Amino acid sequence: MWEWQVVWDSLPALWKGLQVTLQATFWGILLAMSLGLIFAIIRRVSPGVVRLPLIGVLEFIRSTPLLVQLFFLFYVLPNYGITLSGFETGVVALGVHFSTYTAEVYRAGIESVPRGQWEASTALSISPVQKWTRIVLPQAIPSVIPALGNYLVAMLKEAPLLSAVTVVDVLGEAQRICSRDFNCLEPYTMAGVLFLAISIPASFLARRLETRFGPTTA
Repeated sequence: MWEWQVVWDSLPALWKGLQVTLQATFWGILLAMSLGLIFAIIRRVSPGVVRLPLIGVLEFIRSTPLLVQLFFLFYVLPNYGITLSGFETGVVALGVHFSTYTAEVYRAGIESVPRGQWEASTALSISPVQKWTRIVLPQAIPSVIPALGNYLVAMLKEAPLLSAVTVVDVLGEAQRICSRDFNCLEPYTMAGVLFLAISIPASFLARRLETRFGPTTA
């Protein structure tokens, strides 16, 4: 039987957990976009001795489950003197994992810059920093914004995995209420509703970004 009183009693805790989820997603996507751009630039400008190992590491991270990476960071790294809180572990895991995807997005955007732009910057003896900051990235980044928006939505839906490393997010709050009161239907349902209330506007925003910055058809 659905009990509305359980819903009203659960909402404050679920809202508090949702804030944790949103914070982890926010910092995770910032880390993913920053690292992804760095990885993409390194792949473009570095020699093979650096580029090939980096590609191998990125492929390994991309091909292994995020949950395994969370457990590794939280339970294995302390054996080597690196201890992170559950929230820090979640942000790092989300950021590093999704940076392997954003790196590919950035790489595609960089390669879409016309070859003539690269040749002109070389002919004009423009410094590498100016070439990247004034010529390449201003043309490459707008075209990849829609894909980055899609990864933001994907990260939001992966964030509940952080409950596996003691992060009390919206799913963790629902689990706590369920184990405490033995009422599982309402908290889990409302946790799903809260995710829906966030992910639908985020998906709509991603589609708007795709319309605004995506390629136009003739």
